[in-house]
Amino acid sequence: MSYMFKKIRALPKSLRSLRLNNMTLKQKTHSQYIQILQDKIDVFQDMISGLTEDSLNDAKGSAGDKHETALSMMHIEQEKLTNKLKEAMEYKSILEKIDTSSIHKKAVLGSLVKTNNLIVFISAALPKITIEDQNVFGISPQSPLGLLLLGNETGHTFQLNNVQYKILSIE
Repeated sequence: MSYMFKKIRALPKSLRSLRLNNMTLKQKTHSQYIQILQDKIDVFQDMISGLTEDSLNDAKGSAGDKHETALSMMHIEQEKLTNKLKEAMEYKSILEKIDTSSIHKKAVLGSLVKTNNLIVFISAALPKITIEDQNVFGISPQSPLGLLLLGNETGHTFQLNNVQYKILSIE
């Protein structure tokens, strides 16, 4: 969790909203994505722990083919959850390396780019979120849109999937 977000969560609720109001859209986006990823990490860890506990308890009193099948299915589910956990941790690690106070003239990793069609946070493939009544999409720098944005400045125009884009601002 980012240092700034930990500090905000430690504040009383009345001061927390005041502190969030002083943050830029980029900082709010970053904080919300960090929180979403931390929540996912917590859920995956709880689910993996639950499966581990269930398999240990199941191993104590069962035997036979049904038992082996159940254990095998639990193991497969645990592997799936472990992969999702690793992905969420990798995305969070990417976000934690982003300095939200830096301002760039060109779109780079960590930029919040407003175009005529949408607002994107160049970081990792993350779900759409709404902040200040604006939809923000987390995109990977390796995505088709990310590749077309990287290195370009305000005013740059390009086309993707028959849609014309113009960069209006970069935060």
